Amino acid sequence: MSREIHNVVIVGSGPAGLTAAIYAGRANLNPVVIDGIQPGGQLMITSDVENYPGFPDGIEGPALMELMRRQAERFGTRYVEDEAISIEVTSRPFKVNLGYLEPLYSHSVIVASGASAKWLGLESEKRLQGKGVSACATCDGFFFRGKVVAVVGGGDTAMEEASYLTRHASKVYLIHRRDSFRASKIMQDRVLTNEKIEVIYNSGVTEVLSDAAETHVNGLKLKNFVTGQESVLPVDGFFVAIGHEPNTKIIRDILKTDENGYVLHHPDSSWTDIEGLFVAGDVHDHHYRQAVTAAGAGCMAAIDAERWLESEAHSGRLKAAEENFLATA
Repeated sequence: MSREIHNVVIVGSGPAGLTAAIYAGRANLNPVVIDGIQPGGQLMITSDVENYPGFPDGIEGPALMELMRRQAERFGTRYVEDEAISIEVTSRPFKVNLGYLEPLYSHSVIVASGASAKWLGLESEKRLQGKGVSACATCDGFFFRGKVVAVVGGGDTAMEEASYLTRHASKVYLIHRRDSFRASKIMQDRVLTNEKIEVIYNSGVTEVLSDAAETHVNGLKLKNFVTGQESVLPVDGFFVAIGHEPNTKIIRDILKTDENGYVLHHPDSSWTDIEGLFVAGDVHDHHYRQAVTAAGAGCMAAIDAERWLESEAHSGRLKAAEENFLATA
């Protein structure tokens, strides 16, 4: 078992994690990034990114993440191709347990494991992601200017997505499996009074349709749950808005979360209630959920970690923790 003690281990390799790695690397902290089950995060399934600063012609999501990865590597970042399954914080240094490799030990940990969009679970939905199927209207709505799109969902997220899409699309269908929404009344009113939005109640999507070459979405197969009738709805894009699931499984037992599972942290910082354990990105942000805001949060976390490590070193606590750890090896 390796007994090397790292300065900072970063859980997650999306925009938050890699930006944290860039800043930590430039601070000579020699960060270690645990890739996770989806290296690169949600941008790896985003075909075109047009709202990230510095790319006037846009850039494909995987290409953007590769550039970030190389930039972090330039400053000494090491990558571990595995998944973090738990973090032990009862003693110093922290112990990060992995799926199949030996655990890592670190004075500080930045959790940037992100959040995952909830999907319907259709094979066609997965196959056509990035080809007209999306879970982010803010990210991809621009590509559907003057086109017809559909949104599935019944909560505030679906209302927000449908309303936003009317800025670009010529028509927005909102599909809901029940005969009433669970969204707040003010959000419902905005949708129901918008002439561009047509609601389809008591219905669900059973298949996402495409052209023969599967280059783009061209329709949805619907089923009415009351009558059992099936129909085809021609659309150019399909947005799934049934919520997000923060990837907080590894820390739910050690950190406080809100009712939706997002990590609670100190205001205006990345600090948590456990000193040396920081959070960044969609793992705590359920409001913006953008690559650029996640990157900003990663910057904050790295700076917070650097300053905390400096304080701990100055007080002698880091050295004491190392000596105690090595004495028990």
